[in-house]
Amino acid sequence: MATDTETGRDRTGNAVVNWMEGLSEAAYAYLLLLPAFALLTLIAFYPLLRTFLTSLREDQTRGAEPLGGFVGIENYVDILTGNARLARQFLDVSVSASFPFVEFGVPIFQQALFVTLGFAVISVFFETVIGFGQAYVLDQDFRGRRWVRVAIILPWAVPIVIQGMIFFLLFQPEVGFGSDLMQWLGIFGANPLADSRDAFIIILVADIWKSSAFMALLILAGLQSVDRSLYNVARVAGASPWQRFKLITLPLVMPALLVAMLFRTMDAMRVFGLIESTAGCTTVPSLTCLVVEAMFGGTRIFATAAAVAFATALVIGLIISVYVFFFRDTEGGLY
Repeated sequence: MATDTETGRDRTGNAVVNWMEGLSEAAYAYLLLLPAFALLTLIAFYPLLRTFLTSLREDQTRGAEPLGGFVGIENYVDILTGNARLARQFLDVSVSASFPFVEFGVPIFQQALFVTLGFAVISVFFETVIGFGQAYVLDQDFRGRRWVRVAIILPWAVPIVIQGMIFFLLFQPEVGFGSDLMQWLGIFGANPLADSRDAFIIILVADIWKSSAFMALLILAGLQSVDRSLYNVARVAGASPWQRFKLITLPLVMPALLVAMLFRTMDAMRVFGLIESTAGCTTVPSLTCLVVEAMFGGTRIFATAAAVAFATALVIGLIISVYVFFFRDTEGGLY
């Protein structure tokens, strides 16, 4: 009896092995990724689906139930047109005519969307340029390179709250010298952390100071994977340093560069801690600020908060799609 059972198990195992051997390389790769897809569905897509379903309900500000009946896309229409209750959250923002991100009368979702997109585009651009320069320097052989690496990486090790407090104290009037210096130069006003334009610039500088090191680390990994013999061949052929950079370094490091930009863009689109610990969400509102204020601001507008959160996810998904398009071009050899 035991022998028959073992024989049946062997036949089943052989059938599974034969089936797996008959799979194509792409099908076999998807089979290996199936557990990861299942885990991703459990921890990412299911909460996203629940958020979307919550956003289709009505805000219930009274009673024991947190949500009301089904209202469809009404919450999305409200946040786009400025009729959502969370629009009252940021009406006391210091308005500056030269700062188009925050203007009185503009729907608050658009204000937060403009702030978040502007922050992501500007910060990722400068972090990429600075990080590439730092990585290019660290890729060279020179004495003291180890200590230079430590100095470049050190800002990335600073926690976000500590980072925010550093810049908060630096530009706090009568406390830090940054406020007086910028006012003397005619760049900032008397209280920059209370002005939307000035605070936005301060938060940008703080993020660039910290996150350029992250970009440098990822780009450095790409630079060190380049075959050094290619540079020797280029030198023998008479290629200038700019030609070597343009024809060898940049094309080969482009995949790592796009990965670094993708990670930083996703992180920048979720910015909250740095804003809240530096100037506060009422001065520089972001999309994540809207969600947090709607969820925990005491108004119980959970459905509206879910709508803003899901809309933010859609924006981030669109940005990821753009990066995926560039990844495809890189693999196709267009660079």
